[in-house]
Amino acid sequence: MKTIHKEYLVDKTRIGFIRFIFEGHEGVAIATTLDPKTGHIRLAIAPDRLESAQMIIEDLKKDFMFNEV
Repeated sequence: MKTIHKEYLVDKTRIGFIRFIFEGHEGVAIATTLDPKTGHIRLAIAPDRLESAQMIIEDLKKDFMFNEV
């Protein structure tokens, strides 16, 4: 299965929290830190879970910066 890769700039103090959230939603996405100093992350999203991933991202955006690159 091909995954969808999307990159984001997030609040660097929240990277661990973001990883925890996506680990808790098994099968939705895997978060990888690309640059911890700038908060640059990549999400590898399962194609059939893209809508779920977008809903999680939109919810997280309410509390802190989560901008697509």
